Amino acid sequence: MCTRYISPEAGDIERLWHVGGRTPMRWSREVFPGYQGAFIRAARDSVTYERELVVGQWALIPWFAKERKLKFPTCNARSEELSEKASYKHPWARGQRCIIPAESFFEPCWETGKHVPWRFRQAGGDPWGLAGLWNTWVDKETGEVVESYTMLTINADEHPLMNRMHRPDPKRPPNMQDKRSVIPITLEDIDAWLSAPLQQVAALMRLAPVEVFEAAPAQG
Repeated sequence: MCTRYISPEAGDIERLWHVGGRTPMRWSREVFPGYQGAFIRAARDSVTYERELVVGQWALIPWFAKERKLKFPTCNARSEELSEKASYKHPWARGQRCIIPAESFFEPCWETGKHVPWRFRQAGGDPWGLAGLWNTWVDKETGEVVESYTMLTINADEHPLMNRMHRPDPKRPPNMQDKRSVIPITLEDIDAWLSAPLQQVAALMRLAPVEVFEAAPAQG
């Protein structure tokens, strides 16, 4: 699963996704689980559909959480389990989908027998728009409102690049490792991902073709 990515500058997000720029916002450039990151969703308080840029915690806080810090990871969510997992089924059913802008993201390659981080950029230089799910959580003791999000993943066992990532599971056969990949959403599919009915978005959750990736061991 992805546990590190680089967020674009605010100007790049505004230019590519036509969102933001109204109110100064701050978020981490290098984002790890629990850090503050930027994400794009359908505006909550708008009468008509429009996009809005939000800053929230990368690690979705589900409605039933008693405190902000969780004892289990929620930075990634398996797309196949969204309708069943307690942490995600309500945001998924309510259409709380988002786009996570990422200049690049990192995955571990174990082909040498050791953890070697690889960096993934998009060919052509534009940032990725990665599929995510968001939630708004309210601390019952303090009244604090916390925005948070998770990054969706999909099985990548058949992908010639992404199936090389992650540590092999010795208990599984080579063709059933359940290797995972993030889910890039193309620019032309952004509004459908953010606003279309649930039955129409399943087709958008697919692996990106290998030629859109620029991938290599990370230098730092």
